[in-house]
This record gives sequence, structure tokens and C-alpha cells, in this order.
Amino acid sequence: MTPIIRWTRFVLLGLPIMTASCATLPPQSVQPPRLILPQAATTACILPRLPAAPTVADLEVAYGERGARLVACESARALAVETLLAERALQDRWHREVEARPPRTGWLW
Repeated sequence: MTPIIRWTRFVLLGLPIMTASCATLPPQSVQPPRLILPQAATTACILPRLPAAPTVADLEVAYGERGARLVACESARALAVETLLAERALQDRWHREVEARPPRTGWLW
């Protein structure tokens, strides 16, 4: 006959309780969300320049091309600002959620 250790029953009861108490704890540390800026927002705007001796045709072409590039630069800037504001909103929401969590407590402490 095999001897029965009496404390084995208590271990079998205590183990699931300890496991369940650890599973309910929130994660230790989580980083706030970060967004990656699109490539268009990080590219420098290069505007065309006039040649040394411009003609009327050069002025007209440069005027049109410069306007098109200014519109592209403005849309890239707006995209960068929109991404930054969205990232800050996500981080603010994350901080509010972290502060709203109850303090971390263990099962026995």
C-alpha cells in the first residue's frame, strides 16, 4: 500500500487559486501607442528655381510647377499634422486608461 501524504490535497486546492489570482493581474508595463509618419510627410519640399537668364516661358513653367509643388508640400504637411494629432489623442486615451486602472495588488499582498 502506498502512503498518502495528507498535504497533497491542500496543494491541489491552492495551486488553481494561485494561478487564477496571477491571471487577473494587469500587465506590468505597456508602452503608449506610436504612429509612423508616412513617407510623404517626411520628404523635404524642393521647389524649382529659375535659370540664370529666365525667359517668359521659363517664368510661366516655373510658376505652374512651383504652385503644384506647393500644393503637394501643403498636403504632406497637413498629413504630418494629422498623424501627430492622432498619435497624441491615442497617447492621451492610453494615459487616461492607465490612470483609471486600480492599483496592482497581488493575491496575498
